[in-house]
Amino acid sequence: MSTSRRFAAILAVVAASATGAQAHVAQGGSQLPRGSEPVTLDPADFGTRIDNPWWPMRTGSRWVYRSTDAEGTVSRSVVTATGRTKQVANGITATALRDVVREDGELVEVAVEWYAQDRAGNVWYVGEDVEDYEDGRLAGTDSWEAGAEGAQPGVVMPGRPWDGLRFRENHIPGDPGDRFEILSRDELAETPLRSFDDVVLIKQTTPERRTSLEYTFHARGVGLVMALEIADGSDRLVLMRYRRGRG
Repeated sequence: MSTSRRFAAILAVVAASATGAQAHVAQGGSQLPRGSEPVTLDPADFGTRIDNPWWPMRTGSRWVYRSTDAEGTVSRSVVTATGRTKQVANGITATALRDVVREDGELVEVAVEWYAQDRAGNVWYVGEDVEDYEDGRLAGTDSWEAGAEGAQPGVVMPGRPWDGLRFRENHIPGDPGDRFEILSRDELAETPLRSFDDVVLIKQTTPERRTSLEYTFHARGVGLVMALEIADGSDRLVLMRYRRGRG
């Protein structure tokens, strides 16, 4: 299917989901947070293995993405499931994804994102450490950790996604994070690697930037395969290569 036809299909899904949905209560009685509300998580409900079908993090897995922004700037992102773990401030042991971004071969960012999966299969976002680079030199750092300085965790992929399900990515004082809504579970995504079907489509918005609107496509067994930003610009991210880890 052409990009224009896919875009039209996305807009149709958005219109159909405009009525919203009730909050979801996951298995085990834990409600997924949607706004700024604090959550209390029991570390005993989490493990270091992340095998959610739409957000798998098998150790050694590697994703290579190409991103093109509205000005035509192209960047390359290499994401690796490192298998590295650490205990964050709220007591949960998290697992790392390492994302290295380059433009024209020059390093611009290295981010280590921390995730944990609960017994219901929900994948929680519990921290991040970011290094920004300019002209090949470290220009600044930023980080947050669930349970430290008021930072609250959120969910990036529910264990049982269903149409209309809403949840937050995280909530940090001064930075409310993104808000997510499942729009569809049977989308098609065309990437340079191959076509994917039965894809989960998620709408992402940001409370502080009302014009920010992004759609992400997640394929079973692979994870993120495409992202389209159609509000602040026409940014597009596509999966170029994927290698499944053995860990």
